[in-house]
Amino acid sequence: MSRIGKLPIQIPSGVTITVDTDVLTVVGPKGQLVVPHLSDVTVALEDGFAITTRNNEERIAKAQHGLQRALLFNAVVGVTEAFEKKLEVNGVGFRVTGGGNVIDMALGFSHPVKYTARPGIELEVNKMEITVKGIDKQLVGQTAAEIRSLKKPEPYKGKGIKYADEVLLRKAGKAGK
Repeated sequence: MSRIGKLPIQIPSGVTITVDTDVLTVVGPKGQLVVPHLSDVTVALEDGFAITTRNNEERIAKAQHGLQRALLFNAVVGVTEAFEKKLEVNGVGFRVTGGGNVIDMALGFSHPVKYTARPGIELEVNKMEITVKGIDKQLVGQTAAEIRSLKKPEPYKGKGIKYADEVLLRKAGKAGK
């Protein structure tokens, strides 16, 4: 049995889950998310809990069991608390301005870089820190990865955009004679 799939999901007050044949709709105080309902997994709502069970013991059903539970759990957490990722910008002359869904960055290129976030994502700028917020965990992570890819941190001085909790392995520079 899947260790993740067998865990029940507690449904907080204010959150409703609607089970259809092809999608699961999760509505909460922060918004609404639609999760695909995988074919080999059944979702039952009982006593304030959502329980996932697989329909058979085939390999694909075992794989989808934990996946369905994780997708549903992330949707429940997203509509109640929302997700966020923090990015740090390091480098002499690097600047970040803006907020909302558009940020302007000076990243050492000959031109300014403008990033526009997708709908459902909010960007906050505090000095040299960018916070990506949203209710969809996948979309928050994808947006943070796209911003980081604009100027990845280099290994010698650490200049670039990195995750706040990322540890950079630094290389030694040239050895002088």
